[in-house]
Amino acid sequence: MAQALFHLLSRFFARYGYGTVFFGVMLENAGLPVPGETVLLFGGFLAHRHALRLTWVVVAAMAGATVGDNLGYLAGLYGGTALVRRYRVWSLLSAARYDRAERAVLRYGHWAVFVARFITGLRILAGPLAGAFRMTYSRFLLANFAGAVVWAATIGAVGYALGSSWQRLVHFGKQLDWIVLGAAAAVVLAIVYRTRRKGSGFKSSG
Repeated sequence: MAQALFHLLSRFFARYGYGTVFFGVMLENAGLPVPGETVLLFGGFLAHRHALRLTWVVVAAMAGATVGDNLGYLAGLYGGTALVRRYRVWSLLSAARYDRAERAVLRYGHWAVFVARFITGLRILAGPLAGAFRMTYSRFLLANFAGAVVWAATIGAVGYALGSSWQRLVHFGKQLDWIVLGAAAAVVLAIVYRTRRKGSGFKSSG
């Protein structure tokens, strides 16, 4: 299975290059059952082997993730929760996972959009659910883009770091959600800490 996936992705990248990353990630984030995260990992893997440039792999993933989630948001906004429930069927998600995603968006709002980026399954539903529940677009867009930046850079870097072995990459990918979520949490905490430190420094100087 791993070898078949390797050859399939190799053919796509050989033919479409960075477009494979953009469309793979975009379609997943728009709500289709496409392995966007695996595509991005493989892009990082190829960058390690000098077939691509890591910078452009990450940029393509950021753009695809942002566009895809915006398409999902619009679909949810105009199609409502009935359409989002069809997303669950199309994306082959369990009812329990859909219910968890719905509760998370209702309870945590734009933070759920940011965190969902790092969890397979929830990534597909975050945009449509945010639109269906009429989340303010500016807040959605900010959380969506911030999540896309951190997610694309992290996954791309992981693929690059494990570029010496496709088998290692496949094995690692099975545990990736929680590892990446932990890394994202560390980045957010660092940003919050730095922002508060700057704020306290400004006050003390006045």
